Amino acid sequence: MTAATPRTRRHRSRKKRITLALAPVAALAVAVPLMNQAGAATPSEVTADCAADSERLENCEFVDVQFKANSLGPNQRVSPVTQNCGSTTAATNTFSVSTSVTRTIQLEDGFTADAGTKLGNSFFEIGLKFNTSEINITRDDKTTGLAFSRSDTVQPDSIGFFMWSAKRTDVSGFLRATYKEEQNGQKVFFAPSEGGTTVHVFYPQILKNGTPDGRLWLRNVKCGTPEANGILNSGNSLRTEAGFGEGGDNVTDLEIPLSEVPAP
Repeated sequence: MTAATPRTRRHRSRKKRITLALAPVAALAVAVPLMNQAGAATPSEVTADCAADSERLENCEFVDVQFKANSLGPNQRVSPVTQNCGSTTAATNTFSVSTSVTRTIQLEDGFTADAGTKLGNSFFEIGLKFNTSEINITRDDKTTGLAFSRSDTVQPDSIGFFMWSAKRTDVSGFLRATYKEEQNGQKVFFAPSEGGTTVHVFYPQILKNGTPDGRLWLRNVKCGTPEANGILNSGNSLRTEAGFGEGGDNVTDLEIPLSEVPAP
C-alpha cells in the first residue's frame, strides 16, 4: 500500500499539466476569428462609402442579379380633384393632368447617385444593358414628363380625378466595393452581401413619342364616403392611394389608353 501512493500522485500531476497546456491553445483559437473581423468593411459602411464616393474606394459598382420589366410604380393622383357632390347628373370636366418619372434607387432614404460618381456611372451602364429596341428606359436621374388636358365625365354625386402608375424596369442586385487599401488582407466587400437582391434600381420606361409609359385611369369616388372625405381633406398633398380596380365598392376606375393621350 505504501508503494502505490507515489504512483497515484504522479498520475494526478500529469492530468493537471495537460489541462494547463491546452488552455492557451483554446484562448488563441477564440481570438483568431475576432481579429479577422476587426477591420472588415460592414455592409452599412460599404453603402455609406459608395454613396459618398469615398476617397478610400478604388471602385464601387452595382451588380445586377435579376430584373423585371413592366413593373408598376406607386399609385399617384396626377390631376386636381373635381367635385360633383349632391348632383343627380353626370358632369363633363376638363382635367389638367401632369406627372413625371425619373430613375430611382432603393438603397437608403434620400439616396442619389450623381452621374459623375463611381456608383452613378455603374447605374448608368447597367441601364444601358437593359435599354432595348422593345423597351426604352431612362438610365440617368433626369426627369421625363407627361402633361395634357382632356375632358371626361364625373359621375353623379361623386368626385373625379386622374390616377397614374409608371411602368418601370426593376433591376435588383448588390453593391461591390473595391478599396484602395487592404483591410485584413481583403480589398473587395459587398452590400448587403454577394449575390443579394435587396438593392433595387427602377428605370422608367419611355414610349416612342418620348413620354413615360404606364397605366393612366380616371377615378370616380362617391361623395360622403370615407374614401372621398379622405381625399378632400388631404387637399393636394401626397397620400397612399389604392391601385387600379382596388378602391372598393365606392370607387370606379376607368383606364385611359395612352394612345388617346395628346402627343407632346
